[in-house]
Amino acid sequence: MPELHYWNIRGLAQPMRYLLHYVGQEFEDNQFECGEAPEFNKDCWTDVKFKLGLDFPNLPYYVDGDVKVTQSNAILRYLGRKYKLDGVSEREKVRVDIMAEEGMDFRNGMFFLVYDPKFNEMKPGYLERVKGKIDQFETFIGNYNYFAGNDITFVDFVMYELLDQHRLLEPKLLADCPKLRAFLDRFEALPQIKAFMASETFIKRPINNKM
Repeated sequence: MPELHYWNIRGLAQPMRYLLHYVGQEFEDNQFECGEAPEFNKDCWTDVKFKLGLDFPNLPYYVDGDVKVTQSNAILRYLGRKYKLDGVSEREKVRVDIMAEEGMDFRNGMFFLVYDPKFNEMKPGYLERVKGKIDQFETFIGNYNYFAGNDITFVDFVMYELLDQHRLLEPKLLADCPKLRAFLDRFEALPQIKAFMASETFIKRPINNKM
C-alpha cells in the first residue's frame, strides 16, 4: 500500500490526500508531530530523515512500491501521471504546467505571511497584494469547470486547498470572484471529496505547523 509521510497538519500534503481519496487509492497517511513551545522539537523527523533511502530527504515524501518521491510538485506530478490527471491535450498539459508553478508561488506568499512574527501587521498588505493574483486566477479559469479545462487535473487539488486557505484567512477575499467560488463548490460536491471531508481522517485544522 502506498505511504504518504508528512506532519499532522494540512500544509503541503492536503492536495495529495484529496487526490488519493478522489481516485479511490488506499494509502497510509503517516503523520509526524512537532513538539510544543518553546522548543518545537522535530526529532521524530530529524532522527530518521537520512535513514529512509530518500535522495533528497524532505517532507512530504511518498512511497509507492520501489518508488520514493520527495518535493511536493514532484509527488503531485507523479500522481498526476499515474492516475491520468495531468491533462489530455497539449493545451491542457500546458495549463497544468502553468498552474503547478503559479500554485507554488501562491502558496509561498501565504507561507511567508503565516510564519511571520509580525503576522497581524503584515496581513492587510498581503491581502491587498494577493487580490490581484486571485483576479488573474478568476480570468484564467474562465468558463471552464477546472483550471486546465473541463476535466479535473492534479493542479485542481492544489488550487482548491490554497483558495480554501485564503478564504479562511479573509472570508470576503473571493466575493468578486464568482467563477472561483463555483470551482470551490464544484470540488466540494465531488462524491469522493465530500465523503473524505466528512470522515474522521480529514484534517480541518491545523493548516500550518507550530512555530
